[in-house]
Amino acid sequence: MDEAKRLYRKWAKEQPVPDPVIDDTEDEPDASSTLEEAEEAARSAIQAHLEAMNAYDFQDLIAALLRAMGYHVNWVAPPGPDDGIDIIAFADPLGVKGPRMKVQVKHHQAKADVDSLRSFIAVLTDQDVGIFINAGGFTSGAEREARRQLSRRLTLIDLPRLVELWIEHYRSMDEVDRVRLPLKPVYYLAPVEASGG
Repeated sequence: MDEAKRLYRKWAKEQPVPDPVIDDTEDEPDASSTLEEAEEAARSAIQAHLEAMNAYDFQDLIAALLRAMGYHVNWVAPPGPDDGIDIIAFADPLGVKGPRMKVQVKHHQAKADVDSLRSFIAVLTDQDVGIFINAGGFTSGAEREARRQLSRRLTLIDLPRLVELWIEHYRSMDEVDRVRLPLKPVYYLAPVEASGG
């Protein structure tokens, strides 16, 4: 809790306009605002860690997430040209049960545009599921293009959604994969609402 407060105060002091809510003399801050500050500081630290990764470590992190979600990662592209596909995964170890999942991983901080998305769509067949992950998110045009796809199943994942998925499936990972983005839960006492009766 103290670390979260310290990080928030540090962040607030670096902002162009001081935050009038900050009061270092305050004895007991509101628990809900403190929790929100801690969650925001934690998410910012997680995203900064992901942004600082090199592209191949980021790609391996995505493969680890897919394994934790119960998919069988068949192939991860080695460094170098990948012809638009970074990961291939299946629902079962032999790849007998469809569909095949093709994943494009971009570690760019810029938003992926329609042209990038169309290049990825071009490598998908009607039997494939496409997952396009871009750390910088997607332009509104790319999001519209993804929604228009009728014959191809396509999912777009940005950095905030990636963090949500990582947290959700973290307990399912083996220790080797957890090290790629190690997390530690923090528990707060939740207020209990009085039940009528």
